[in-house]
Amino acid sequence: MGRGQRAVKRLFASPEKYSRNFPLRNGTRARFLPSTFRMAGFRLFDLNEAQREAVTTTDGPLLILAGAGTGKTRVITARAAYLIAQGADPASVLAVTFTNKAAKEMRERLASMIEKSEAKKVTMATFHALCVRLLRSGIDRLGYKNNFTIYDESDQMGLLRKIINQTAARDEKLEPNLAKNLISKAKNNHWSAPADEQTLIGAVYARYQTALKNLNAVDFDDLLVLCVQLLDGHPDVRAKWQARFRYLMVDEFQDTNKLQLQLVTLLSGPERNVCVVGDDDQSIYGWRGAEVSNILEFEHHFPNPKVVKLEENYRSTNPILAAANAVIKNNPRRRPKHLRSNIAGDEKVRLIQMPDDRQEAQFIAEEIHRRQMQTGEAFENFAVLFRMNAQSRLLEGNLRELKIPYRVIGGKSFFDRREVKDVIAYATALLNPDDDISLLRIINTPARGISAMTTERALELSVQRRCSLFAALQLPEFAESLPAKARESIRAFARLLTDYEAKLHTPLADAAAVWSALIEEVGYLADMKRSCKVADDALKRESNVRDLIETLRQRAQPEAAQRVWSSLDAKSGAESLRGFLDDLALKNEREDEDDDKGSGVTLITLHAAKGLEFPHVYLIGLEEGLLPHDRSKMEGTVDEERRLLYVGITRAMRTLALTHCSTRIKFGSAAACSPSSFIKELPDEHLERLDLATILSKPVEATDAKAWFAKMRAAIGAPS
Repeated sequence: MGRGQRAVKRLFASPEKYSRNFPLRNGTRARFLPSTFRMAGFRLFDLNEAQREAVTTTDGPLLILAGAGTGKTRVITARAAYLIAQGADPASVLAVTFTNKAAKEMRERLASMIEKSEAKKVTMATFHALCVRLLRSGIDRLGYKNNFTIYDESDQMGLLRKIINQTAARDEKLEPNLAKNLISKAKNNHWSAPADEQTLIGAVYARYQTALKNLNAVDFDDLLVLCVQLLDGHPDVRAKWQARFRYLMVDEFQDTNKLQLQLVTLLSGPERNVCVVGDDDQSIYGWRGAEVSNILEFEHHFPNPKVVKLEENYRSTNPILAAANAVIKNNPRRRPKHLRSNIAGDEKVRLIQMPDDRQEAQFIAEEIHRRQMQTGEAFENFAVLFRMNAQSRLLEGNLRELKIPYRVIGGKSFFDRREVKDVIAYATALLNPDDDISLLRIINTPARGISAMTTERALELSVQRRCSLFAALQLPEFAESLPAKARESIRAFARLLTDYEAKLHTPLADAAAVWSALIEEVGYLADMKRSCKVADDALKRESNVRDLIETLRQRAQPEAAQRVWSSLDAKSGAESLRGFLDDLALKNEREDEDDDKGSGVTLITLHAAKGLEFPHVYLIGLEEGLLPHDRSKMEGTVDEERRLLYVGITRAMRTLALTHCSTRIKFGSAAACSPSSFIKELPDEHLERLDLATILSKPVEATDAKAWFAKMRAAIGAPS
């Protein structure tokens, strides 16, 4: 052990004894007071043993295996501060991550540990931001000008539409979005555009790249591709940046793809001072190109690394961690880790069998409501995690009914999805054809020969005549100004609406049946399926439409009305539909207010939940075919599904409930469900197996009842 190492070891034990300039192993002296950490509420000796080892290992390749909740961000920033304390130039330290949010958090933490002027010199950026910086000073080597433009998604789509229109033959079709995705996949796999034009997508790819270069523009994928080309093909440029960044740190290394690994390899100099931080057990983005092999085979890319495991979890109780450890150990290809915690907590993980998804959603909403009333905890402490976005719909309805604020993360709110808005617009137009907003949404959806130009002319006329768009469309003078084909399309559309409006107002009409028949007649679902590039996406969107109509049907039944919507029984088809839409409108207004505040119960997909934590977590839909997803069995990605469950479990801090249903509504009808095969992997000693009937039959404890009534009295201002 060298002199500097002994000094640092003494510093960990008793920093007060040592002054500003303690000697270090490289012959320099510390650049800031040891007490700087204490002033910021952070001290080196507050780190656990593994964290200290990770922070103080500064030379050569270093792999930090950071399990969930083990303080990896703290370690990364502390390591940057430690490097500077040892005499490293702050400008020579580079930390790369995936999101601007993560980069910002690291910068803020570092600024609280060292002098702000020093912290500003450290480069902490996303991969794309780093590439822009490198390309701005060297892209001219690749035939571009240094003032290149970065195209966002809308710019890309506009250019691709133009190229497809110019390239495709009359009998060829290629959706711009599909083209964008295929080109992105090709770039991230480092596949060049084909030299020939034998396929339409190949021709579009080649012409797209030529057009970008002619426009002196790059897309986001190009930033990585071109940066790798620049560093790989120009040794002097590579040497320049290797000399600049002597210490390289990469966060979330398990999420890197081939290009990002190549970039890291090219930036690492002869000393190979590369520190990567990640967790192969949390690699859940294989579907978008992430290579878990990058972290599993780190030694292949950077020989003889130091490997440090962070296994002390600061987030969850031991029963929660026991469940996570038991599940993830079944993945055959992983780096062994075992999370542990010193957090007190003996409440077991609950595994609850539900009769169906409606009762699942109702139970969760009511339990959150009851817990909040009893304990006064903020609704933000509760989160519901799910595999598929569509699972949020029933939860949203029940939370709204109980006036519980919520926010949807990782996907659109059910009521904001395009197909939901479309079919609601059809229903609204039946009740009020003079609603211009709804009419504009459906007038050519699906396409029925009413062009945007025709609609625009009708709108201008409606303004002149001060009438609705629907009325303007039917004015004789407007009809006479149109070609015969457009005139007939408008007449057919008007007849369609008036016919179904009459059906809706028929005594004892079934509003749900009328609405459903209209959607079928216009061919909305068939058109929607044709527009989807992925079969699963089409099925989910169709299910959303059918579930919405089914909700109206259920609402007409007193039992369902009390359970889901608590609304008055409708007296006619029109009144039933109008009451339903009014209910949605009022509840959407409350939702908008809640979203503005960003508050309430969190509804979130498992993918989007990574990196977050919540005191109370409900992880729903633990069923075969849903988690693990059916597709994973065909594609051989069950291991990634297990990692997804592991990520979900480790979001919970204090309590965790897992649910699975005997039946679930799919495409408007009940389908039998089987418990997930992952359930067998959960540890019995830390698991409480329950079913909904048992929970509901359990008497309410006196203390709980008193707390609830006290809360209610306080809410209405009554004396206690």
